Amino acid sequence: MKLHHVGIATDDLNAARQRYRLLGYRLEAEEVLPSQGVRAAMLVSGDDRLELLEPTGPETPVGRFLAKRGPGLHHLAFLSSNVAADLERLANEGARLVDEQPRPGFGGHLVAFVHPSWSGGVLVELVEAER
Repeated sequence: MKLHHVGIATDDLNAARQRYRLLGYRLEAEEVLPSQGVRAAMLVSGDDRLELLEPTGPETPVGRFLAKRGPGLHHLAFLSSNVAADLERLANEGARLVDEQPRPGFGGHLVAFVHPSWSGGVLVELVEAER
C-alpha cells in the first residue's frame, strides 16, 4: 500500500484551506459527507494530498476529536486495491477495526477505518482505488 492522503481536523475549513494554499496546495474537490458528519476538502500539490475535515456538529466523530485533541493530524489514509479483503486480512492479524465493512467516503471511494490502538495511536483509513 502507499499513502493516499493525510487527514487534518480543523474547526475552520476555509481558513485551513487558505493556509495550505500558501504552501502550494490547490483545491481538488470539496463535499459534505453527512454520514461522517464532515465538510471535507481534498487539496493537492503534485502527488501529495491533504484532506481537511471540518465537523458539521460537535457530536460527530471529528467534532469529538476536536473537542478532545484540538485541530491537527486526524488520520493517515492508505490506498487499497480491495478494502474488504484488506479489512479481513488485518482483522485476522489482530487489528481492531472501526469499520467491519467498507462504506462510501470522499469522492465516492469505498473507505474503512482501523482503530488507532492498532497503529500506535494513529487512525488509519483504507481507501479503495478506482476500479
